[in-house]
Amino acid sequence: MSDKQASDDRSVEALVDQAEEQATTSNESATSPLFQRMHPLGWVALAFATLAVAFSAIGTRFLVGNLAWWHWVLLAITIIGSTQAGLLNSIRAAIEGLSSIGKSVAWVLAWVVFVVQFFNVVTRYSNNWFDADILFGEATSIAWQSFGLLFLLGVGYAVRDGVNPRIDFWWADFSQKRKAWIDFIFHTLLLGPFVVMALRLVIPFAKTSLGQKRDGTWPSGWRVWETWEQSGDAAQLPVGPIQAALVIGFTLWGLQVLAEVIKTGFVLAGRDDLGAVKEADAPLRVE
Repeated sequence: MSDKQASDDRSVEALVDQAEEQATTSNESATSPLFQRMHPLGWVALAFATLAVAFSAIGTRFLVGNLAWWHWVLLAITIIGSTQAGLLNSIRAAIEGLSSIGKSVAWVLAWVVFVVQFFNVVTRYSNNWFDADILFGEATSIAWQSFGLLFLLGVGYAVRDGVNPRIDFWWADFSQKRKAWIDFIFHTLLLGPFVVMALRLVIPFAKTSLGQKRDGTWPSGWRVWETWEQSGDAAQLPVGPIQAALVIGFTLWGLQVLAEVIKTGFVLAGRDDLGAVKEADAPLRVE
């Protein structure tokens, strides 16, 4: 038997062993008790549902004791879905696809901000040939609106790729599981609730900016932009859309936080193959 044939035989045997090992692991996972197969996110949802029942019985003015019917449906879906690793991983991949789109749009907006601000500087020293008030007002409004939208669409990418400020030379020495514990706890108990609270605040604000009246009705007619809030600059460009974009930005941010919770939860559950946590490129960076 030639060396090449022997090598091929060993490769085939290795592939067979790997397939048998994966099948065994899959069977064990499928037959394991529910409490062993549940993603940590499911345990968080179960704990929150328990608190909600307790506070509903006791009585409180906080949200945890006054959940709407769709909150309970969402909690039930989360608890049941947390037992399906493949489903959670698909949701995580879809969310990170949205973050990739946001990253691409953010790069375009960065160039828009640069070009508009460069135009602002040029016209500042050549205002003898331009209507300075209008051009400066329009350029300023477009620049700050583009910059705000850049941040809103890029924050999900920042969370996904781990470019958020932290002390990386200290963080780099931690094991993967310790990093997962820290991210899972802080994303679940702090960042996630913050995003939910922010959405509850900005949704009414966005509706008002887009022309909603105090009684909750909307203006009639198709010229809706005439009801949008106007900028205080000379050009008075509408700022309703960019203020409404706060809802989109915080929603994308919250979804990426959910993706991070799913990834770090897989690491805690011993499913490192699904816990595709992004490693920092500069472990000695201090911000």
